Amino acid sequence: MTKGRVLLGVVAAAHGVRGLVRIRSYTEDPMAVALYGPLSDETGRKQYRVEALSAVKGAVLARIEGVADRTAAEALRGLRLYVERERLPATDEQEWYEADLIGLAAVGRDGRDWGKVIAFHDFGAGRTMEVSGGSASKGSVMLPFTAEAVPEVDVDGGKVVIDPPAGVLPGGETREA
Repeated sequence: MTKGRVLLGVVAAAHGVRGLVRIRSYTEDPMAVALYGPLSDETGRKQYRVEALSAVKGAVLARIEGVADRTAAEALRGLRLYVERERLPATDEQEWYEADLIGLAAVGRDGRDWGKVIAFHDFGAGRTMEVSGGSASKGSVMLPFTAEAVPEVDVDGGKVVIDPPAGVLPGGETREA
């Protein structure tokens, strides 16, 4: 993904026989996935006009222009839907889009290098932030994206300060209380 585009949602499944899809929306208001004009695929070459119809458990029921039957809807499963960053509203102070955090340095409160923020995930128990590439850990580390585990976000300074919970630290160390 380029810095100029933001992932708004993913087509999770077909719904019914008339070409409707369920979109897992990453917007604060799930129905807002369709508010920012045409969305594009990961390459940015193909555009999709999305009409959000209703919120359903964990997703948004939507119609995508040109998708008229279940077979066409099923072919879109897994499609990641992006919008140009400039189409999104400006953020308030102490707010940001997750896309703005990708690539920022992840530094522990103790100054340790944890690498860079590489992704955000939601496995059902809340947002997690994935960091990788630092000397403080081997491989990727998943942290809860909470004020306790990520006490400082400095987009202008190019870093996030992290305070990994017990069990994430190398060698079984625990966080100081």
